[in-house]
Amino acid sequence: MKLSPISAALILILPACAYAGPQTSAPAGSSNPAQASSPASQPAGPSAGDARAEAYFDFTMGHYYEQQYEMSSRSEDADHAIDYYKKAFDLDPSSDVIGEQLAEMYFQAQRIRDAVLEAQSIIQRDPKNTTARRLLARIYVRTLGDLNDTSGQSDTVRLAIEQYSEILKVEPADTESALWLAKLYRLSDQQDKAESTLRTVLAREPENEAAMDQLTQLLLDQKRGPEAITMLEAVVKRSPSAHLYDLLGDAYTQQGDAARSEAAYRGAVELDPDEIGHRRGLAQALLSEEKYTEALEQYQALANMDSSDPENYLRLAEIYRQLHQLDKAEQSILEAKQRAPGSLEVIYYEASIYEAEARFDDGIRVLSDAVASEKAESDSTPSRRRTLAILYEELGQLYREAQNYTAAANTFSEMVQLGPEEDRRAQVLLIDTYRAARDLPHALETAQKAVAAYPNDRDIRANQALLFGENDQTDDGVAILRKLLDGKPEDDLEIQLDLAQVYQEAHRYADAEQAVRAAEPMASKASEKELVGFLLGGIFERQKKYDQAEMEFKTVLAMNPKDAATLNYYGYMLADRDVRLDEATQLVQRALAEDPNNPAYLDSLGWAYYKQDKLQDAEQWLRKAVSFDSHDPTILGHLGDVYFKSGRIDLAAVNWQKSLDEWHHAFPADIEPDKIADVEQKLADVKRRVAQHQSSNDPSSNKPR
Repeated sequence: MKLSPISAALILILPACAYAGPQTSAPAGSSNPAQASSPASQPAGPSAGDARAEAYFDFTMGHYYEQQYEMSSRSEDADHAIDYYKKAFDLDPSSDVIGEQLAEMYFQAQRIRDAVLEAQSIIQRDPKNTTARRLLARIYVRTLGDLNDTSGQSDTVRLAIEQYSEILKVEPADTESALWLAKLYRLSDQQDKAESTLRTVLAREPENEAAMDQLTQLLLDQKRGPEAITMLEAVVKRSPSAHLYDLLGDAYTQQGDAARSEAAYRGAVELDPDEIGHRRGLAQALLSEEKYTEALEQYQALANMDSSDPENYLRLAEIYRQLHQLDKAEQSILEAKQRAPGSLEVIYYEASIYEAEARFDDGIRVLSDAVASEKAESDSTPSRRRTLAILYEELGQLYREAQNYTAAANTFSEMVQLGPEEDRRAQVLLIDTYRAARDLPHALETAQKAVAAYPNDRDIRANQALLFGENDQTDDGVAILRKLLDGKPEDDLEIQLDLAQVYQEAHRYADAEQAVRAAEPMASKASEKELVGFLLGGIFERQKKYDQAEMEFKTVLAMNPKDAATLNYYGYMLADRDVRLDEATQLVQRALAEDPNNPAYLDSLGWAYYKQDKLQDAEQWLRKAVSFDSHDPTILGHLGDVYFKSGRIDLAAVNWQKSLDEWHHAFPADIEPDKIADVEQKLADVKRRVAQHQSSNDPSSNKPR
């Protein structure tokens, strides 16, 4: 680059501010005679003057080429700058300024080893030279690369900590060095030292957001959310800022306080509406609160602010799905797919939307294509195996939803080949698939092999116990589950609820209730408390203790008005007894609003309409239930009742016969003799009526013998 004379002059003048060389004469116009006549004020010999002038020139030229390198990034400019600085340093080796610039230039030119050696040599001469220590610390930090992953670099972290510690001894008020030191302490798992360093900064600068940020993250990582919240709330009251509100929102999120999290993120958005991170925090908080309409508004704004981010469209698809606007959900997921075509999460959501639309073939196609794409890759890394395992699991479950149990079992069998962890998970999925297909022998056989392969796997053992319960081997199932109780509430809660299920299937209702009561104190999460109430309600209903069952169901719905399983069970219990049929219908409709394609819920609504003599509505919903589960004897029996009541005797007989056939394939614990007898009686009556009708219409029956 050609420079004007003025520019060249500026380049020559600027370095003089940094390097002026040793003083060789008194300032002009000095009135101090002693100074004027002192030896120090006498001109040096010609050789010394020439050396100083040459050092000054070389330093200036080094600075010039350093500036050129910053603009051009050409290695020749970096080499020229280093060469000139080295010449200047050779002429004036006592100058720390030249040494620092040389080390800095080495660093900029990626000659890290030379930079380190140069900085270390300066520190050896002057241990309190904080400029050289800062450079050395920066080199170590830069060597670490991604500060989120410093595995195997503990020595480098230690060296950086050493430099920043020494800097703070000389300059204890150096906030930037303190913040770096705290970060490095955290990386080396010296959390107490990190916290102490940060609190020292905040004692001096209470509003320092960078220190507040680090300390908040430290406290949240240590599950000390309440401390972080107290600290942030105090600062926000004194000096509110968008960033501090954002940190407060993060703290509330960790504590599970979605409402306060939402309020904090709103504060951040109000102060800085153009910052994407604040709005994303607000959108996520609203989504976690199931405020779908408000969350939709925020994610639409995010999509407008950054139309390239697939995450925004992914969340829009999720919200539209929750709002049952499946056409918009599909449109949003396709937008996400355009921006992230290979994303596993996008593929998963696309398939789940097709599943919600009962478009099983489309969902299967999407997942099958993804599996084929992954299998086509030649390398078999742990990450690729995990991806394949997720895809196989989703594909198999979709096959199961479509009642293609053979394809589901084959898909899960593919998982077995991926490795021990995937095999372990595949065994549980295979057991569930055979159970769904009402193939108890294969389910038991698979469970037995899985237990032999993984004798200490609690999930597999628990599944085997549940199978024993369904096979009327109650004592065997109970024995397995009791051995799994270990005194840990997080483990024993699930085991006690499994015990309740085994006892309930054996009609040992007192034991079932006792198991649920044992689980009750262990239920800490809302979902766990809801499950406890639901199971108690079911146990009471089975014993025809309807008032107690209703009380439990109401308790669950008070906690969660959208608990679909409870809404359905409660509604069906009322409808089946011809009690408060309008309320029963509304309850089941609310369940279907949460899970529109659940065959049990569809059956309940059809049955409620049947009880109200709304036969056309009843038929519509029961036929839909059969389309999702054509093997449920109760659903088939209900559809037969509708056909019979509407005068279609032949169709009634066909569905009752199917119901009876399915009862004969039911698990032993699921057999309900009174219902089977009822279907058999209906079939016998229909056959007798048909025979009588045919006999009365047969002319030969009137002929004399």
